[in-house]
Amino acid sequence: MKHTATYYQQQKGKRVLSMLTAYDYHTASIVDEAGIDMILVGDSLGNVILGYDNTLAVTVEDMIHHGRAVCRGAKNAFVVVDMPFMSYQTSVYDAVSNAGRIMKETNCQAVKLEGGAVYADRIRAIVDAGIPVVAHIGLTPQSFNTLGGYKVQGKTEDSARKLMEDAQAVEKAGAFAITLECVPADIAAAITQRTSALTIGIGAGNQCDAQVLVCHDMLDYSGGFTPRFVRKYASLHDTMLQAFRQYKDDCENRTFPAQENMF
Repeated sequence: MKHTATYYQQQKGKRVLSMLTAYDYHTASIVDEAGIDMILVGDSLGNVILGYDNTLAVTVEDMIHHGRAVCRGAKNAFVVVDMPFMSYQTSVYDAVSNAGRIMKETNCQAVKLEGGAVYADRIRAIVDAGIPVVAHIGLTPQSFNTLGGYKVQGKTEDSARKLMEDAQAVEKAGAFAITLECVPADIAAAITQRTSALTIGIGAGNQCDAQVLVCHDMLDYSGGFTPRFVRKYASLHDTMLQAFRQYKDDCENRTFPAQENMF
């Protein structure tokens, strides 16, 4: 059997955990083969897979569709699936119902939802239903309109205090892990030290209990803008572009298919 949420929470302070996004079977299989601890099926698929400008148009059905494929590819990695915009904000009932659908129809091990203390009642109800929850505070992309864009959070004393209060609220509600996105490193370190929940950092320094990146970012799949917190581990955009151009030339020059490619 796969490790449970309890196992990963018990790793706090023992080792730093790794997490990457995946949205399809083959990527999940490779991430799993690499020994990555956890996979996030993020609503970021709206940006990197579906071509939306933001994540707001992503549906529960989208998350289930991609989550199923990822879970089939992840033999060992712990899979977390995002709850998309308006799948939990409307009511506790909707939150539990949609979390249950995602869990049941994808075979994932946990769900993730954005927001702090204001959604603590949703987190508690989902956990009470037997579904592990990862909370998400700091920069919450589903709320970019009210945040004034994609900005670092917790830069002032009041906002840093609010982050700490949110972390404590979601931990008390039962979240076993908390994603900290675009948070100053010292604030993320303080939250990590003062909570028993796992902290999963993305643009939150190196003192979190785990790190997560969007795989398309760290592989430079798009060849476009790269956030400051991303390290490029490959440049697939350039490799793919070169391969596609070479294929086009080979077709036009009739050097493909060659004799070894024919029947």
